[in-house]
Amino acid sequence: MPESELWFAVPGDPEQNTGGYRYVRRLVQALRNIGVEARVEGLAGRYPRPDRAAENAMHGFLAGLPDGAPVILDGLAMGAMPEVLQRHRKRLQLMALVHHPLADESGLDEGQQAWFRQTETRALAQVGQVFTTSAYTAARVQQLYNVSASRIVTAEPAVDDVFFSASQAALVEDDRQPPKLLCVGHLSARKAQHQLVEALQTLADLPWQCTLVGSCDRDPGYAETVSKAISERGLAERIELRGELDEQSLAVAYGNADLFVFPSLYEGYGMVIDESLAAGLPVLSSDGGALALTTRKPGACTYRAGQVPELADRLRSLLTNAEELGRLTGQARDSRNAIRRWSDTARDFLKGLARDDHNDPARFSGQWLEAREPADHVARSEALTDALAQWLMSRYDNRSLKEGSAPPMQLVDIGTGRGSNPAFLVPRLPVPQQWTLVEPDQGLLKAAVGRVEALDAPAESFDIELTEGNLDSVLPVNADLVTASALIDLVSEPWLTAFASAVARRRAAVLIVLSYSGRFELTPRHPLDARVQALVNRHQHGDKGSGSALGPEATGLLGQRLQAAGYQVQLANSPWRLGEDSRDAVLINSLMAGWAQAASEQDASAAELIDCWLQDRQAQLARQELTVKVNHLDLLALPAAERN
Repeated sequence: MPESELWFAVPGDPEQNTGGYRYVRRLVQALRNIGVEARVEGLAGRYPRPDRAAENAMHGFLAGLPDGAPVILDGLAMGAMPEVLQRHRKRLQLMALVHHPLADESGLDEGQQAWFRQTETRALAQVGQVFTTSAYTAARVQQLYNVSASRIVTAEPAVDDVFFSASQAALVEDDRQPPKLLCVGHLSARKAQHQLVEALQTLADLPWQCTLVGSCDRDPGYAETVSKAISERGLAERIELRGELDEQSLAVAYGNADLFVFPSLYEGYGMVIDESLAAGLPVLSSDGGALALTTRKPGACTYRAGQVPELADRLRSLLTNAEELGRLTGQARDSRNAIRRWSDTARDFLKGLARDDHNDPARFSGQWLEAREPADHVARSEALTDALAQWLMSRYDNRSLKEGSAPPMQLVDIGTGRGSNPAFLVPRLPVPQQWTLVEPDQGLLKAAVGRVEALDAPAESFDIELTEGNLDSVLPVNADLVTASALIDLVSEPWLTAFASAVARRRAAVLIVLSYSGRFELTPRHPLDARVQALVNRHQHGDKGSGSALGPEATGLLGQRLQAAGYQVQLANSPWRLGEDSRDAVLINSLMAGWAQAASEQDASAAELIDCWLQDRQAQLARQELTVKVNHLDLLALPAAERN
């Protein structure tokens, strides 16, 4: 696949005729019209709570893309797949398209809402930019999932040309015909067509006809409920279920109607509102979700979502007051010029794609890992490495004495990235070694295995994201050492507690290195250094995929947990000292840009000051006047009974 392609992934058949699927199709076509090579992939399986087929489809699709490919993942497809996304997030440019949060879907009980909220929080932590289809959804994503505003881009839907031309039919009025009501949307409890039927039953004394357009197949049980309600209320001659229509037929339906009625309880935008207004058709809508904002246009009026008596009252008022309905119709026709075209949406999308998310310190690309490796290796504590080597030799010798020979020591590196940690340790540990490398990103994991095996150390690999729930099952039961580099400051307290318990049960040594300890120092000093550092440290406690991260407190807490499990714990400082060598410039610049972005995310009101700070520091770096020290802590924990 060409690397220049922009990929969209949606659940199921991309040709489904709902607002979300039409949004993707029209956006892709608009992007193609301005020269962007955009493609859509439909994924097999069950969504939004994925089954194995769905997870395999997502993994297979992402695995087949070239390194660095930009991918827009529909929220319905990716919102409950954090583990799958974790495998690919460092190799690909993953982005999300959220029509509305999964936890906001109607009909969920509290347990289901909590499950979707937790999994979608973790899933969105694996991507860079988050595209939303409305300002309302953008605010919900920030509120529910703690996604910073700097990562969110809103690209509102638009209307096809065919709907603008549909208004011509509406100009022909016939007083002899009863008013025609139209409702468009697949039949579902969230769309609440049953409430419209209830309201219309109270208006049986008035002349009207109503057409319900939308698929009956997405929720057949609900569709049957609506059909039964129509029959039982004696409205079968007045309410027609038309099913799903193609675009041209839908435009004709808009043009033939007198009033659009939309009882939906919740929408992430509500494309049908704009389509109706583009056709010159007045709108009566609920204010559910983003509809409260989408309907703030001439020609649209609202009632409180879920309030059937209010819906009935508004309908009665419009159907019995020709002057009021005529005024609303005139406003709808006048507002047509303000309705967006898909070229507008494409431009908004391109602006979002242009944003650079690579400086987010919670996301480590292969280039970032490669840039930091020399500084990592220089900074590491030699004393702790030597102590570990002595302990492993002692354990290996004791086994050899007891058994006559001993198998290789079982060494495990978690979050291995491109293998920097084992590449450092293999030549410094004078015992036979068998490595297990754990890393969710397959591209990085493949590189790591190659590096370790090039040092004549056999290596097994697991492309999986470690969670508090699977740590104990993934770590080999015979592990002699579990090690990690630049990892634990990103994990949550439950994750860290599960990790400490798992290694303690194995009586394995633990070496955790290069964990950020909360301080960096730039010379010469700057008046804003302390403020930037405080904001960066606050950012470190954000959710990096396993819950609120421990940040600089992680090493100390891990030491406490392991001491309580009978370990002897040693700590050592391992600071980066950068700037004396001109080759450090790339790493320093990436660091400072990441700090500035993190700080601005925490305090948007200080963004201009922080940008000035960054410009000052970059100028000093260019003049070779800047040195940087970043403090880290290394931890070595050894089972007390075997400590040398």
